[in-house]
Amino acid sequence: MSLSWKWFIEYQTRGSAHMHGIRRTLHSESTEFQRIDVVESEEYGRMLVLDGKVQSTLRDEHIYHESLVHPAMVSHPRPRDVLILGGGEGGTLREVLRHPVVERAVMVDIDRRVVEVSREFMPELSGGAFEDPRVELVFEDGRSYVQGRRGEFDIVIADLTDPLEGGPGALLYTRDFYGMVSSALKEGGMMVTQATSTYYSDYCFATIYRTASSVFGVSGGYHVWVPSYDSTWGFVFGSKEPDPSRLVGRFEETARRIGLEGLRYLDERTYQALFALPKELVSKLQGWSLVATDEKPAFMPV
Repeated sequence: MSLSWKWFIEYQTRGSAHMHGIRRTLHSESTEFQRIDVVESEEYGRMLVLDGKVQSTLRDEHIYHESLVHPAMVSHPRPRDVLILGGGEGGTLREVLRHPVVERAVMVDIDRRVVEVSREFMPELSGGAFEDPRVELVFEDGRSYVQGRRGEFDIVIADLTDPLEGGPGALLYTRDFYGMVSSALKEGGMMVTQATSTYYSDYCFATIYRTASSVFGVSGGYHVWVPSYDSTWGFVFGSKEPDPSRLVGRFEETARRIGLEGLRYLDERTYQALFALPKELVSKLQGWSLVATDEKPAFMPV
């Protein structure tokens, strides 16, 4: 059989990779922060790639974005003020704005071009979210924005690039940074962060988990299978009170009550599955004690 596309190889570790058939490249550029590519893939449609790592695809981005956003947003009693760090393609912002109670959504991304390129080539990801009057769009380093803020946000969502050595997100997974985030939260506030693959970089997930636990009184982790990532993908929350795991068994009821509509992936069964971490991973979370600091951060294998 003759194939009419080229192959993009995304390395998970030094010894494994995921191959994507690419029909054409729509956009490529290098900014002062990272490499941006938008490609038309055979399996997943249009795909945003940053520094050689798949960020979002039109086919399955809703799995990642719903899982990142709604456990925290639904478990908080009234998330009026929300801060998003990263998330330049707009999918996280889109999901935050599904909540009628939100009055202010601040999105801070270091790279203006990710937002501009995503709006031009993959507008489906934001779904008009950038035009919502509740949105404040800031182009700044997320750490600089958070530093010095006190009791301003109900929810902080860190939709950041992976902690790659030399990458823009390298120091946004440390105890020092989470301390800044905690200060920026109101009483009863919560943060959630993407936390890398729970299979290919389980030690990195465990480190983020332990690091958040060293700062917040309530913390935990969960994951979901994202096909284009070829892995279960982890998320870690740190909270001053709410615990998303307590919504197991009543997620849909709570979502209906607060007016959350239009979800494509999360329902009662899939929400419960988020928190079903495998026995081996739970053992590692309990056994590994590394806490990432500014002086000694943790990085993904590739």
